[in-house]
Amino acid sequence: MTIWFATGNTGKRKELAAILPDHTIRIPADEGIPFDPEETGATFAENALIKARELQRLVSKPNTPVPVIADDSGICVDALDGRPGLYSSRYGSEEGRKLESADRNALLLKELGDNPRRSARFVCAMVLLFSDDRFFLVQETLEGEIIREERGSANPVGSGGFGFDPILYLPHYGRTVAELPEEEKNRISHRGKAGQAIAKFLDGQ
Repeated sequence: MTIWFATGNTGKRKELAAILPDHTIRIPADEGIPFDPEETGATFAENALIKARELQRLVSKPNTPVPVIADDSGICVDALDGRPGLYSSRYGSEEGRKLESADRNALLLKELGDNPRRSARFVCAMVLLFSDDRFFLVQETLEGEIIREERGSANPVGSGGFGFDPILYLPHYGRTVAELPEEEKNRISHRGKAGQAIAKFLDGQ
């Protein structure tokens, strides 16, 4: 099955393609489709649905909706009252200018400072949309803690990760998310677990 994925993030696309190897994953950039919907939801799930519905509108023929997957994800830091949360990708941005991942990570580490409370989690809400009123939605997390400097972004053993991966440490594995081998990351990550639930749902269709 060909499934559209509502993202411009090639890292996310690579992860989803690995999780759904029996399906063809396409993104708006494949057809030169501008895609930057306004994420006005109050939750990760609401934003995922906003993105899925907008992309389905753009790529479907009249009265023939095509299946679309969308996700909304972020990092929630307990000592920062759950921030950056929904605004993770826009964290620290000013006047429409987004920071690079390394700059966002540095900003978060600076804001957290020496606070001994380091618990945090990645959250991912993922939706498989068939039509406006027919969809499957799942939300998963990956628990960890914020370390004091990036680890893994240049590690050839790990996936290198992207986003906040180099600063979320997983005590049970003794590594940051960025230091995990790609296959292991796809198995245990917030997006990996959500994608696996989507895959099981597709297999049951």
